[in-house]
Amino acid sequence: MSVAIVGAGIIGLSIAFELVERGVEGITLYDGDPGRGAGLVAAGMLAPTAEAVFGEEDLQALMLESVRRWPSFAARVEARTGVAIAYRTEGTLLVALTADDQAEVDRLIGFYRRAGTAIEPLTGRQLREREPLLAPRVRGGAYAPGDHQVDPRLLLRALRTLPVRFERREITDLSTLREDVTIVATGIGSAALTGLPVRPVKGQLLRLRGPEPLLRHVVRGVAAGRDVYLVPRADGELVVGATEEERGADTTVTAGGVLDLLRPAADLLPGVAELVLAETLAGLRPGTPDNAPVIDRLPGGALVATGHHRNGVLLAPATAAAIADLIVFDSTEIDISAFGSGRFT
Repeated sequence: MSVAIVGAGIIGLSIAFELVERGVEGITLYDGDPGRGAGLVAAGMLAPTAEAVFGEEDLQALMLESVRRWPSFAARVEARTGVAIAYRTEGTLLVALTADDQAEVDRLIGFYRRAGTAIEPLTGRQLREREPLLAPRVRGGAYAPGDHQVDPRLLLRALRTLPVRFERREITDLSTLREDVTIVATGIGSAALTGLPVRPVKGQLLRLRGPEPLLRHVVRGVAAGRDVYLVPRADGELVVGATEEERGADTTVTAGGVLDLLRPAADLLPGVAELVLAETLAGLRPGTPDNAPVIDRLPGGALVATGHHRNGVLLAPATAAAIADLIVFDSTEIDISAFGSGRFT
């Protein structure tokens, strides 16, 4: 059996990995610039409850299933490729600066509890005991032990070493492919290939660097009504993100976007002001009308895995396993019934 995967980002490469794990050969990934999709800009937070909103129960269930698979997925990727991907399990701190911010964190705490996800409310003093460099003004928050992280750039590096064939060219017409099975995993490019309503959602993100990490935990904070997340890496890098802007395919980094991220970051973690601003980026998340992915077999026979919006890294293990199962076994135990392409027609 030969397999064509159109798109070599996090999702396409993860599908290739699961197919290789199942013994499938003859896999070709088609991408004009492999590994340069939304995953390159992602922070790598694995937080299924914090990423869902009211009314997204089906999406949250898929995210919880994917997070359950992440430890095994990470271990198998590292074992097969020999590349460490920095999967970390210290957990996440929810942090509020003001009383109004605390109300937002309390709402999130309630969401965790209703979802049956572990959450531990903390005072400002308890937060600073865990992370001494947090601002003295921090009012309170919570500890989410099940919200982990991974480094998407290391994951991409690992998956690029798979024993598969890479064709560095864009596919504009699926009918030109001659493989037995076709999978579309091109993110925002899926719209042109399949007609699905996948739109670009701009996100700006910063990478700061210091001599050593300022944090041990991921911090998801609210500062004077501004949301921000701070994701520490072991080498002293701190990822700060991310804006969410409906601006079409624009990937311009703006002063306003940088300010919207640095201001709340420095309010919560004053040491941010001393770090080197090493990189500013803007990427395009693939969003659908309901901001949930499409994981399905299209009427013409091709499979599609797209529209993951903010959650491509988080959903990679479940998405990849489901698509690989459909190819190898023609069925999957993962419930993807809510993510069919027909829901938009």
